[in-house]
Amino acid sequence: MPLIALTGGIASGKSTIARRLAERGAVIVDADAIVREVQRPGSPVLAAIAAEFGDDVLTTDRELDRTRLASRVFGDPDAVARLNAIVHPAVREESARRFRAAFEADAEAIVVYDVPLLLEARTDDPWELIVVAHAPAALRRERLVSLRGMTPEDADARMSAQADDARRLAIADVVIDTTGSLEETIGQTDELWNRLRD
Repeated sequence: MPLIALTGGIASGKSTIARRLAERGAVIVDADAIVREVQRPGSPVLAAIAAEFGDDVLTTDRELDRTRLASRVFGDPDAVARLNAIVHPAVREESARRFRAAFEADAEAIVVYDVPLLLEARTDDPWELIVVAHAPAALRRERLVSLRGMTPEDADARMSAQADDARRLAIADVVIDTTGSLEETIGQTDELWNRLRD
């Protein structure tokens, strides 16, 4: 019952790898999806965020205004730490519940936790392998600007809010280099899958 962590900086190709592993049969637990779930309207997490950062981080429908919250916290390490202290415990609890459910449904499942902030929040979990999607910072910045429409300043702020590449690579058991073509990334992912199945 292998539990695999898949991480990588923003725009590193991590989602492409997760999609391919899902196609091959892995159970993907998506940390970003859990974050959105625990921050849903009416949740204790959302109430705590509003109490910490102000009611104006909520929309008129009492949903989280992610853009406003991001502009308030990115680039401010203290604000990021305060936000993480609210969100991370709830995400940890829900992800652990999903891991258990996956293994109860299939003891032989390969469960992959797709988690951007592994270094910041989850390095001490019992991972069988830590897989890092890697592309150089300059290429990831270019992807954020050209593919996601961010300004260069926004891209830099998002990237600087995450752990640096050297720290991520230092904890990697497997590195998937995403600087090449999509086919090359898929090929490396298939090699990983075959290793996991063996």
